Amino acid sequence: MTSSSNETNKPQNQNQGFFGNLAFNIVIPVVLMSYASSEDYLGPAWSIVAALAFPFIYGIWDLKQSGKVNGFSILGIISVLLTGGISLLKLPAEYIAIKEAAIPALIGIAVVITQYTKKPLVKMLILNDQIINWPHLNRVLEQKGKEHEFNRKVAVSSYIVAGSFFLSSALNYILAKMILVSEPGSTAYTEELGRMTALSYPVIVIPSMILLVTALWYLFSQISKITGEELDNFLNH
Repeated sequence: MTSSSNETNKPQNQNQGFFGNLAFNIVIPVVLMSYASSEDYLGPAWSIVAALAFPFIYGIWDLKQSGKVNGFSILGIISVLLTGGISLLKLPAEYIAIKEAAIPALIGIAVVITQYTKKPLVKMLILNDQIINWPHLNRVLEQKGKEHEFNRKVAVSSYIVAGSFFLSSALNYILAKMILVSEPGSTAYTEELGRMTALSYPVIVIPSMILLVTALWYLFSQISKITGEELDNFLNH
């Protein structure tokens, strides 16, 4: 296969991944919980089972396709199982709110902690090997004696990324507390769960993505500034 056809396939695969995520993690679960939760259709319990089966199966499929264990995919699967378990056991909505807040908060804490190790998590999140030619960048930084200065910039970006997850944690909790007000196990509660899932994208994902893009833009600008070379020299194409 030629390089041009590979380049053509990349955006196609990215689009498929985006629309797959959107369909299986948001659209289908929202439709099932919103419109199939009445006793005339699946009922509250089975509509939750059916809705959560889609992100769970998609997460397993994504793990299999990638050929390696992805910590975030694992967290996503665990999150789905916890949501299903809490809902089916008819536990108070407070448990859902805590779960929704806990997962991004734990990732944010991990980003901060790993900043003090040899493998900052921020490099995996926004500066992984698929984006940056690390051997070349490390070689140039070493030649110019700029490793320490660059690591300081990575630390700044780590705090921005961690901030995006802490923001997500707070918004998750607030959204769950505002929407989940009906009796657990009822049709109304299941519909509210669907509404919360639908609103999570504009209310939570978009603000968090803005912060992640800000962190990426900051690091890209610092790479050019510190090395004195064009950013394109360090990107994997």
